[in-house]
Amino acid sequence: MLMVQLASGTQFGAHWVRVLALVLGLWTLVGTTQAAALKIGLAAEVTTVDPHFFNTGPNNAFLHHVFDSLVDVDADGRLISGLAESWVAVDATTWEFRLRKGVKFHDGSELSAEDVLFSLARPAQLTNSPGSYTSYTKPIVASQAVDRYTVRLRTATPYGPLPLDLSSIFIVSKKAVEKTGTEQFNAGPAAIGTGPFRLVAFHKGERIELARHEAYWGVRPEWDTVHFRVLASDAPRLSALLAGDVDLIEAVPTADLARLKTNPRVSVTTRTTWRTLFWHLDQFRDRSPYVTDLAGKPLDRNPLKDVRVRRAISKAINRQALVERSLEGRAVAASNINAPGIFGYNSEIAVEAYDPAGAKKLLAEAGYPEGFGLTLHGPNNRYINDAQVVQTVAQLLNRVGIRAKVETLPLSVYFGKARASEYSMALLGWGSLASDFTLRSIVGTPDADRGWGTWNWGRYSNPAVDALVQSALESVSPEQREDFARQAAKLALDDVAVIPSHHQLASWGLRKGLKYDGRVDEFTYAHEVRSVK
Repeated sequence: MLMVQLASGTQFGAHWVRVLALVLGLWTLVGTTQAAALKIGLAAEVTTVDPHFFNTGPNNAFLHHVFDSLVDVDADGRLISGLAESWVAVDATTWEFRLRKGVKFHDGSELSAEDVLFSLARPAQLTNSPGSYTSYTKPIVASQAVDRYTVRLRTATPYGPLPLDLSSIFIVSKKAVEKTGTEQFNAGPAAIGTGPFRLVAFHKGERIELARHEAYWGVRPEWDTVHFRVLASDAPRLSALLAGDVDLIEAVPTADLARLKTNPRVSVTTRTTWRTLFWHLDQFRDRSPYVTDLAGKPLDRNPLKDVRVRRAISKAINRQALVERSLEGRAVAASNINAPGIFGYNSEIAVEAYDPAGAKKLLAEAGYPEGFGLTLHGPNNRYINDAQVVQTVAQLLNRVGIRAKVETLPLSVYFGKARASEYSMALLGWGSLASDFTLRSIVGTPDADRGWGTWNWGRYSNPAVDALVQSALESVSPEQREDFARQAAKLALDDVAVIPSHHQLASWGLRKGLKYDGRVDEFTYAHEVRSVK
């Protein structure tokens, strides 16, 4: 503590008053200019800082802090300008992107068209990638730098979703990256982006440190530094927030949501996300591996190939009860296989009403008045209360005469078997910013060469649906593309290609004085967190 005793006499005393005022003023100035730091508890590990090496949600969410893409996506899933201030389809197979001028990389160099072309070509050069980004660049067959700030990209056929694809490709500095590998990104020297923060330190599986990019072209982040901690387990992550060790956490544990909402020291943000859960049904085998008669013997005829049976299963699911009880309010009932607000969402498709009597009637019409046996499969560590969801749906099916059993497995085991179509009825969660993308992957006739049906576990096939999806993908007019996508969604769901269940809600916990609106893609962006009074 500073103590000042004024001497007698007006003139001498006034001098010390001025000194004291100066000292206190300096203290005040120091207090108001202290570095603003934000500490975030992540629910999943970031495995690399290389923006073209491993395409996963946790990686992509983090990478948006350091790097930018030509096209960006706002919190509601809409395309907005990124490093490209505008783009246009010059003709059916040519797109032109005009870059912002004066954008600076973290090393002070200026962004140019050459950096963009280099970045678009790089994913295909990383042959050891465990999760490639090439699906986003594969449609591009030629690229050209018209001038320093203009890039032209050509596709082999008309392809409307190219701007959306490019929102997933981060732009790096050609100079900084040309002769380096992934390890140099993780170490720091190659991690030169144009994003709102620059990398300070990356400790895989533990923590990441960032500092504000003072020359950032966009809205200036509020935070001087950001510290990420990997807290994959629910209890430690929540404890870190309550103890003040972090300012914000992702994925608030479901069981603690109600308690957290009554805590005056924290707040909770929730919003509907792009992640939709639905059921795949085996529609390609005459004898399905987990379908039996009531005595447990395999059936010679696969009932899941009959649309009446698939519709009966859909009617047997009480989605509202599932949301309220099994999911504890952390979801909303689904009618589409994309969430509301996502490009191509068809609002004319209604949520299937719970109708057990109607389900029994359809089963009888299909030749199964007494039902049959069916095993439901799902993960037990991937989605919100996933094992409980599977169990609840099995109970509902039992009420209409389908003798349902349950088998849930860890994701590491489940996905491999599901993608090999080993199950008869299997649960999948999917997130996308465009329904034609989803339809191509989920219900498109499987074709490895075209990249269709990559997640079509039931191997559903309908040429009319495929034609509408193809028309959507080939439309460079957004309005026309969305119309085709909506038509395809309605046709596929009228045919019960899959059975939509629910859209998940994402949640974030924050200390008092912070606000985060949340994002439809479930990502956590430090530059969108702000302090409030």
